[in-house]
Order: sequence, then C-alpha cells, then structure tokens
Amino acid sequence: MSAIGELSTMSRRKGPMSKEEKKANGRDNKAAYVFLLPWLIGLAVITVGPMLMSLYLSFTDYNLLQPPEWVGLDNFVRMFGDARLHNSLRVTFTYVLVGVPLQLAVALLIALVLDKGIRGLPFYRSIFYLPSLLGGSVAVAILWKQIFGTTGLVNQVLAMIGIEGPGWISDPNTSLGSIILLHVWTFGSPMIIFLAGLRQIPNMYYEAAEVDGATTLQKFWRITLPMLSPIIFFNLVLQIIGSFQSFTQAFIVSGGNGGPSDSTMFFTLYLYQKGFGQFDMGYASAMAWFLLVIIGAFTAINFIASKYWVFYDD
Repeated sequence: MSAIGELSTMSRRKGPMSKEEKKANGRDNKAAYVFLLPWLIGLAVITVGPMLMSLYLSFTDYNLLQPPEWVGLDNFVRMFGDARLHNSLRVTFTYVLVGVPLQLAVALLIALVLDKGIRGLPFYRSIFYLPSLLGGSVAVAILWKQIFGTTGLVNQVLAMIGIEGPGWISDPNTSLGSIILLHVWTFGSPMIIFLAGLRQIPNMYYEAAEVDGATTLQKFWRITLPMLSPIIFFNLVLQIIGSFQSFTQAFIVSGGNGGPSDSTMFFTLYLYQKGFGQFDMGYASAMAWFLLVIIGAFTAINFIASKYWVFYDD
C-alpha cells in the first residue's frame, strides 16, 4: 500500500523534479539503452546499412567484380523498355490480386467453422495453421511440384475417373494457377487472426438480431463483417506485402527460370536473376527500390480506402 501511495503522490506532484529524481530517471534511461543496444546495432548493420547501400547501388553500374560506376537514373529509365520486367509485373499483380482475396476468403470460412466451438478445437487450429509454417519452405514447393506434375497425384486421381489431366506445372496456362493454389493453401496465419477477432465480437449483437428475425446470412453481413473489418484490413495489408515478396514457390516450381514461357516469372525472381544470375547488381537494386515503391503505394491505397469500409467500434 505504501508503494501505491507513493506512486499516487508522485503522479499528483507538479513542478520541477529534484536532483535525486533526475538521477534516477537518468539511470533508468541508461539501462533501457543498454538493453536496446543489440537491437539498435542489428537495425543499423542488418537493415538500415544494406538499404542505404542498395539505394546507392541503384544509381550505379555494378557487377560485383568491379567498383560501382555512377550512372544516375539510367537503371530506372531502363525499366521502361524491359519487356521481361513488364511481364514479371503482370505475373506478380495477377498472383497478388487473385491469390490474396482467395486466401483471405478461405481463412475466414475456416475461422467461422472453427468458431462454432467444435470439440478438439486446439488440435484443428494447429493442423490448419501448419501450412502457413511450411508453405514457404523449399520442401513443400518441391512436393507441390511433384503433386501437380504430369504424372503427379492430381493427374493420377483424375485418371481414375477417366480424365487426362494436363501438365499443370509445365503448361503456361495453368502453371501460375498452381502457385496461386499453393498460396491459398497457406491460409493458417490469417485464419488464426480471424478466429481471434471472431471471439471478440460481443454475443449480444447476435442475440438482438435473432430477436429481430435476422437470418444467418444477414447476421454475417450486418454484424460479423463490419465488426471484423479491422481484422480483415490488418490481414489484407500483411498478405499483400508478403505476396509481393514471394520468391521460393516460383523459384522451386519453375526450376529458377520462371518458366514455362515466363508464366511464373515473379518480380522477385526476375530481380534475383538480374542480381545473382547476370551480376547486374545496380539494376537489381533499382528493381528492389521500385518494388518498395509498389508495396508502399498498395499499402497507402489500402489505408486511404479503409476509412470507407473499416468499422471501429468506438
């Protein structure tokens, strides 16, 4: 009680601090900086330093073997005439604009099912979350390539009912779709967030709607979606950022070349080819900053548009 009283007295105290209080605050600040020091060093050495170096290299001609040569905006101007870069943007935008909504829809559907209070919920929640842990791994990408190969599991199942399936990975018309399907399969992370959001919606809203004779669909549209809109917005921003940076799936499934016919040539994969395949590190750095601008633009658009559809229960 004495400690609480002392804190209460300090909170009501006005005027300048005494020398002893200043010394105590100074010691607290020093201790905080000491604990923050490893993180600050990591931020400077691992994040800020490489970013600034990449920004410098984006204005140079650098092949990793010779000193960088300043070329100004040439790398950025060069992007306007790069047909493969334009194709990689088309592929990446298709992947993001199709894959992210589908993934969030599946995640929300599974979360709604799990929110019904079924037995063994922790077990099912863990099982459904597992793909998010493994989906970006090399092993799962290799497995996915085998499943959708010409003689893979999917075509074997189709053959049992008399259907001859295509080479899902080797056909330019279906190769990107198979990778989008892999992205949708990794719905576990947004599903867990959706499930937590559903648990926070007060049950009294649903009870009042039932009294008014609302159907299940009406309760979903009028209560669940508006109350869950901040969570949907949060998941949308995170998944868009992550999808633009997808690399492993396309690299493994296509064998690193973005094939067939550049149908799986993601922007990040083309960036990798330029930087570490052709040693055109200056151009690759410019591409990386261009990608940062694209992600920033999409994030800004989402935040601007959120005021029209995101509901905060204040």
